[in-house]
Amino acid sequence: MRILFVHQNMPAQYAHLAVHYAADPANQVIFMTRRKGLEMPGVRTVRYDLGREPRTDAHHYVKFLDEQLLFGQAIVREAVKLKSAGFTPDIICAHSGWGEALFLKDVFPDVPLLVYAEYYYRGRGSDIGFDTDREPELDIVCRSRARNTHLLLSLEAADWSVTPTRWQWQQQPVAYQSRMSVIHDGIRTQICAPNPDARLTLPNGTVLSRDDEVVTYVSRNLEPYRGFDRFMRSLPELLRRRPQAQVVLVGGDETSYGGLPADARNWREKLLAEVRIDPARVHFVGRVPYDYYLRILQVSRVHTYLTYPFVLSWSMLESMAIGCCLVASATPPVLEVLKDGETGALVDYFDGKALTNRICALLDDPETRARYGAAARDYVVRNYDLETVCLPAQIALIERVATGRLPRITSTATADGFPGAPPEELPVPASGTA
Repeated sequence: MRILFVHQNMPAQYAHLAVHYAADPANQVIFMTRRKGLEMPGVRTVRYDLGREPRTDAHHYVKFLDEQLLFGQAIVREAVKLKSAGFTPDIICAHSGWGEALFLKDVFPDVPLLVYAEYYYRGRGSDIGFDTDREPELDIVCRSRARNTHLLLSLEAADWSVTPTRWQWQQQPVAYQSRMSVIHDGIRTQICAPNPDARLTLPNGTVLSRDDEVVTYVSRNLEPYRGFDRFMRSLPELLRRRPQAQVVLVGGDETSYGGLPADARNWREKLLAEVRIDPARVHFVGRVPYDYYLRILQVSRVHTYLTYPFVLSWSMLESMAIGCCLVASATPPVLEVLKDGETGALVDYFDGKALTNRICALLDDPETRARYGAAARDYVVRNYDLETVCLPAQIALIERVATGRLPRITSTATADGFPGAPPEELPVPASGTA
């Protein structure tokens, strides 16, 4: 098979698929990306860059679109070169988030295009306006609709699409839901696994293990979208009630979603100026290597995951696979993967007192912690394991789309009430997430 993967930050969601197809020398695998300095065995990398810097003086509804069009044009230039050199893929797998999928069908009109549809913006009922009692300003709602321009055009061009969770599927335009599979990226549950002997050395030299009372928080960046402000405001009371607790926070000082605070360089500095904590017991470790991150979760007694209604973090499912005892916000898509009292504890996102109470109660209850952790790991292994569940479903989908045998979504609900049956003949996890 000749397969073209497209993602500006290679390999991202295509990491395991690229490895799978590159392992067979009969396949020809090309990865088109903006990222530099990364090579994958058996994969030919084609790098691109934007023709110019995005404009900043455009109408604020379309400032994003200007950049996305530049991404689309850059991809076209490289795709034309590939075609001229004699390469025509059997299938193209492209993430739609940055505009890279916009014009690929115009270069390869007869090649099936499988789009990864990660998120579709909504002016109401999702992340916008979630953390406020006020109705979102109409200007913001309209801008959110305009921000979907490149996503909608990519969906229209695609032969088929895939998204990782049911809630993200529900966010997509209804007209395209019947041409979209729900298959998660997959969790490496053999790597993300409990380790009772794990030891973690903090930057100050403190060594933590499973014998210590460790509370953890993880996010790519420390920001409100992932509940960092809520967690920080709960810490003074938590530290007062748990004098032996050590708190470890993972995350950078940039923003992945939303913006920076107006009155500080980043959200960490803003919250540290607002709340009083003991720096000897609260450890900001920044962004860390993956093995260090795993050890943080492996020594955790209670792990917290807070989020707006937005894309589900990989760390949520990875922490469950490790057997962490979770206290998480009762927000979609968390509700899709964690059941209160069975695989973890849920709290209202806005209820800081409830967050502190649940953490403290679980720190005092080793039997419940063990039960939650074991059930959480079992759930992820059965429903989200990369090797046995998600990767086979991804491969089956790619090969069906490549050969023109598009899956068929029915309009009837499945047994668990999810509107839209899984594609016929594809491997279906126990939870029906494929």
